[in-house]
Amino acid sequence: MREPRTNGTPTSRRLRRTAAVAALALAGLVGSATTSTAAPDSSVHLVRTHGRVVAVQTHGRHGVVPMKNASRSTSVGTAAGHRGARPAASGNLVYGGGPVQHQVTVYLVFWGNQWDSDSNGVQQYETDLFNGLGTGQDTWSTVTSQYTDSSGAGPTFNGAVLGGTWVDDAQAAPASSAQADIAAEANVGAQHFGVSGNDVQIVVMSPSGTSPDGFPNGGFCAWHDYNGNVPYTNMPYVLDAGSGCGAKQVSGQLDGFSIVEGHEYAETLTDPQPSSGWVASDGQENGDLCAWQNLGAVSLPTGSFAMQPTWSNAIGGCAMSS
Repeated sequence: MREPRTNGTPTSRRLRRTAAVAALALAGLVGSATTSTAAPDSSVHLVRTHGRVVAVQTHGRHGVVPMKNASRSTSVGTAAGHRGARPAASGNLVYGGGPVQHQVTVYLVFWGNQWDSDSNGVQQYETDLFNGLGTGQDTWSTVTSQYTDSSGAGPTFNGAVLGGTWVDDAQAAPASSAQADIAAEANVGAQHFGVSGNDVQIVVMSPSGTSPDGFPNGGFCAWHDYNGNVPYTNMPYVLDAGSGCGAKQVSGQLDGFSIVEGHEYAETLTDPQPSSGWVASDGQENGDLCAWQNLGAVSLPTGSFAMQPTWSNAIGGCAMSS
């Protein structure tokens, strides 16, 4: 079992990282392009973006949503949680000693000026989804409330979880971005909103036609991680993958944006610093155990949204409501 991570950084790593940042600054590596360089600690990366250098951590791709047509027994990666969904009957989640989110706030970052034109209405769809989740009508999110951390508290919901949306349109999102670039964009978004910590979720929404971390050829629809500052989700433009990432699986072409992002949202609630929260013995999280199973519509004050169930230890199976 992995030890829980904390927000602190060992002195030696902090000094190495600071020295690396200083070296890049002295070399004049500050500009508008997004590029990443690994620092001496291989999990820490220095990303040049938005006219400055941003230091971020990467820990792997967790809670990966495999494409719907991918075999559940076929691995699509080697990092924890980066596997096809397994049969739900194979076991409960186990607490690893780390944090869960208590009163989460979700921030949507629409990355790139490509979002200035959104003919499919994705921005409004995702905004409506998170303006409905967390409200009194939402019994889907509350399945996660059973998963408490060492404080004895689990996720609670007292109103819409959406904290804000931002179209980061100073320039185009890169055609192809690495995990460190996505982690850095999450930090840029957190700085824009003035937030940090375990109770935050930053959703980095990439525009159509881009390839965040190898999407769509990587066999996945989305994943989440922790960048040393905030939990974040890599949310590609899943409509580009069609039915493989959920389009028209329940009621419409945008279904994948709620099915896939709902999966990552629920997993981040119970494992914001992967994999120190609630995780099965093989690295699967609460969404992974139920991926693409028994899809249905969840009714919220802001509309009806296609969703998947999530794993409930309380019933030993997948649940659409608490």
